[in-house]
Amino acid sequence: MITFLNGTLVSALPTQATIDVSGVGYEVFIPLSSYDKLPAVGQPVRILTHLTVREDAHLLYGFMTPAERDLFRLLVNNVSGIGPKLALAVLSGMSVTNFKAAVVNSDVATISKISGLGKKTAERIVLELKDKVGVAASWEAVSAAHAPRSEVEQANEAVLALIALGYKQVDAHKAVYDLQQKGEGKSAEELVKLALKKMASGR
Repeated sequence: MITFLNGTLVSALPTQATIDVSGVGYEVFIPLSSYDKLPAVGQPVRILTHLTVREDAHLLYGFMTPAERDLFRLLVNNVSGIGPKLALAVLSGMSVTNFKAAVVNSDVATISKISGLGKKTAERIVLELKDKVGVAASWEAVSAAHAPRSEVEQANEAVLALIALGYKQVDAHKAVYDLQQKGEGKSAEELVKLALKKMASGR
């Protein structure tokens, strides 16, 4: 599985970018939120990716932040009727933070305004994601009073990443919280690796 590309930005459109990695050009489909964060053409770029394999094609989707990729995976893996194209439309139509807030508050009206989504799809997103996004968002709010903002953001990213990988939100939250209480793992990447190890061993 291709998890990121590190190379030079060859071209960029609001919907896709081409990255030159050691002489090989990769076409990557991106949301508007990531397009806004791309460097100038010709500059070095590191983009996180998600590979989708279909019978007729292997498609790469790219994201400039872990939070964007995690939300993309949450949508594709947990909401029936949402494929990669609609997941990109969600990221293009609303920031990750605003989307999470809309889901937690059951704000169907706001979500249904995203291009390509109707009211029924918005209702399905809220129904199927509320627990997953809600627990992480609620925990972030509670933790904010007790930890520096950067620490909270890293922990929240780690929890969402674990949920995207298929773990229950309660288990993901507990594993990350326990690690932080012990002072183990600072970055979201470290927390995810340690949490996976911990959950695999059953400790």
